[in-house]
Parts: sequence; C-alpha cells; structure tokens
Amino acid sequence: MPTPISTLPAQVSPPAFALSAHAAHEITGVEVLAFPFTVVDDTPVLGAGAAAAGDSLGLDLAGVLTSRRAKGKGGEVVALPVGGSDLRLVLLVGLGDGTPTDFRRAGAAVARATFDHESMASAVVAGGDTEALTAYVVGTMLGSFVFHWRSQGPEHEPVRRVVLAGLSEDDHGAALERGLALGGAGWRSRMLATVPSNLKSPQWLAEQAEQIAAEHGLGVEVWDEARLAKQGCGGILGVGQGSATPPRLIRLDYAPSGARKAARVVLVGKGITFDSGGLSIKPAEGMSTMKRDMTGGAVVMAVMGALGSLGCPLRVTALVPAAENAVGGSSLRPGDVVTHYGGRTSEVMDTDAEGRLVLADAMAYAVDKLDPAVMVDIATLTGTMKVALGQWTGGCFANRDGLAEALVAAGSAAGEPLWRMPLEPDYEDTLISQVADATNAPGGPGAITAALFLQHFAGDVPWAHLDIASSGDAPNDSYEWTKGPTGFGPRLLLTWLTGPDPLAGIAG
Repeated sequence: MPTPISTLPAQVSPPAFALSAHAAHEITGVEVLAFPFTVVDDTPVLGAGAAAAGDSLGLDLAGVLTSRRAKGKGGEVVALPVGGSDLRLVLLVGLGDGTPTDFRRAGAAVARATFDHESMASAVVAGGDTEALTAYVVGTMLGSFVFHWRSQGPEHEPVRRVVLAGLSEDDHGAALERGLALGGAGWRSRMLATVPSNLKSPQWLAEQAEQIAAEHGLGVEVWDEARLAKQGCGGILGVGQGSATPPRLIRLDYAPSGARKAARVVLVGKGITFDSGGLSIKPAEGMSTMKRDMTGGAVVMAVMGALGSLGCPLRVTALVPAAENAVGGSSLRPGDVVTHYGGRTSEVMDTDAEGRLVLADAMAYAVDKLDPAVMVDIATLTGTMKVALGQWTGGCFANRDGLAEALVAAGSAAGEPLWRMPLEPDYEDTLISQVADATNAPGGPGAITAALFLQHFAGDVPWAHLDIASSGDAPNDSYEWTKGPTGFGPRLLLTWLTGPDPLAGIAG
C-alpha cells in the first residue's frame, strides 16, 4: 500500500486586481509600470498614458522602442529597468491588432515579466473595451500560474497586486469580475490537473468537489464503490478494480434562483486520477504525464464553481467518473466484458482505452435520470487527437450542427480553440465485438472511433464530445499556457453557458 500524503504545501494565489481612475504613473507605491504600444508603418506608437509617464520619468519611451526594434505584436514586452523610490521597472507591451487574443497574450507576458514583484500599475487596457479588459485579466492570471511541492516554497511567485489604471469601477467592474471568474476557473482546473497522483486519488478528487460545493452553494453527491456496484456502473468499477484507491462517481448541481423548470445541461468529465494503461501498460514516456488524465473532471468541477458569479441562467449538473487505472492482481484483463449502467456491454480489448468506459456509465446515467437538454463530455481521451490537431486545438464531435457551432465559436472567443471532427458512420463496423455490444479498442482513426463508441450512450440527447488530449499538456510556456498540465476547457464552456442564449439552435 502506498504511504498516503494528506496535504499539499501552501500554494501561491493569483494576483489581486483593483481598478483606478488615475493614470498609471500617478499611482504611488508600485514597483512596475506597464504601458501599451503598437507599431504603425514600422513606427512605434505609444498607447494610453505612456507619453505622460515618459515625460514624468525623463525617459524617451518611443526612442527605446525604436532602438530595440520592437515589432508591436501581441504579447511582446520591452522591459526598461529604472531607479526611483519604489519604481523598479517600466514595461512596454505590444498589442498587435488589438484583438482579445492580443490583450490576453499581453496580460500573460506582463505576468511573466513581473514575477517576484509586489505591485504593478498597468495602463495596457486603458484604451480598450470591456472585452479587452476581461481578456487581459484572464491572461495575467493564467500567465501567473505556479504550482510547487518544494520544501522551501516556490522558486518564483506572481506579482501580488495589479492596479488597472485609467478605468472606473462603474464602467469596468463587471468586466473585471468576469475576467476573474474565467481566469479563476482556468487556474483551478490547471491546479487540480497538476497535483501529483500520490495525493490525487478518486476520493481526494471527491473531497475537492465537496469543497467547491461548500464554497459556491452547489449540491453534491458522491457514489462509493458499493453504490457504483448497486447501480451497475461496470465501466467505472472495472477500470478502478486494480487500484488500492477505489473509484468514485462525483455529482455537482448548480441551480440559479427561480430555475426549477429551466433546462438542464449535463457536463461529464473524465476523472482518471492516474493512467498506467492497466495491463495494456503504457511505455514509460507515455506515462509520465498521466497525473493529468483527469483534466476533463477538473474542467467541469472548475466550471461549476464559476457559474454563479457569471450568472448562468441554466441548471447545470456535472458528473465526474473517477478511477485510477492501475496494474495489479485484480486489474481488468484484455478480453474481459463489463456491463455499463443501463445494461450495454463492452469487450475490453485494450485496458488503456479506459476513459470511454468510465464516461459511458456517467453518460448513460445522465440520459436515464437527469433529462438533459444538452450533454457535453470532455476528456483527455486519445493520443490520435494530437496527431490530427497538434498542440493547441481540441477536437469537437457532436450529433447536432448547432451544438458544434456554438462550442467552436465559444472556444474561439475564449482562447481555447476547437476544431469540429466527423462522427463518420462508415467506421461504426469497427466497434463490432464477437461477444459484447461493442469493443473498446476498434482501431482505425482512434479519436473518431472513440467518439462513435460514446455516441451509443448519448441516446437521442443533443451531445458533444470534446477530446482535449491534444491540448492537455503544454511542452513549454506559451502565452497564457504554462509548462505542464493546461486545464484546457473551462473558459470555452463558461463562455458558451453564460452567453446570451446558450441553447439556441441546438435541438435541430
């Protein structure tokens, strides 16, 4: 039995944000000033407040940009150390074409440039709209992300305080709060995905869900292995049966005031807290990142914690089938057959194709008991998705065009892009098993056949499957992504769920 580890060391928090109507250089007691710039016809153009700050500090900021050959692309940073009572650094930040993506990248770049400082006054969004402000706050938060398990504390810490200059509470308070909610959900999902698996058991994940429920007034229910057996959840039980830490099914419920008859959206997130591959064991290099194989579960849990602050009008239920796919004497064997909730059977020809087995139970339960208007599952499911789409784009399969379009649009707006993939019926024959309703390892185009396997558990419900194995890990720091587990997905789901009419056009 492994030695249990009960607690993490104290973790750092994202920066605290405040709005100020004053110009950045008029705000006292800060160590860093940040100003925007663009480049027009190869000539640097200083943005809001920069010229006045340069005059006040006796600095030719436009000349600095020219000498550094600044290009002005979104997220470019030119740093200028300065002396003074408190001030230590001036940052000139490129805004590219001024899109939300440019502002998000600018925020992430500023975050990295200000590690280990106490405070910053930023005028980067003083000339932008509320959408730009939200994107900048999200980028600054996620670019600040730190996780550590060091005896002496983290190597570096984010800037503690960010004052957004030239902005009033009346005009910009709501945009700031939206940015904090979206960025906070991304931070939470990334944190949960990064926690090592010697702590992150299915029970630990359930305890995190209970904490989120207590913080945000959500309903919560956790099924242990006895309840899973009673309900016939053979996929979750089968995947988890080789582990010393038994599986769980986690349920969270959000219901806004007066929404008793509102439509319900069900989110299902894969919660494999470590994936060895089971007896169909992964190679060592393929196993090293598998603490993050519960990213889908982390995403839907993080979404649930942010729905209230963003004013979601729908009822939302999240289901996280959580298990550890381990190697042991009682592990699921190739050739075994499991019976899912509701009775459908799967022949397990590959124990490393375990995510679809646990998702199937949760989806079948949702269709049977929750009457969803829409169901979306999200999972780091197939390595072939990364082959198809590369590092930064998730795959979207859907049985309704309107749902696919809504999710792809939300992903584009939120900075978590999706690409629609085909639910190609010509591959349905690959699921045929000689002894069960389907095999879990049909081969062929793996991401497509995995989606076809799951489609059988969606019934007639409008359903989408988001395969984020492509975007589940970042090989290095890149804009708002930090090296390691990305927690990809909460921003796109929240953008969809809190849009003006999230279910419009989906039923057809």
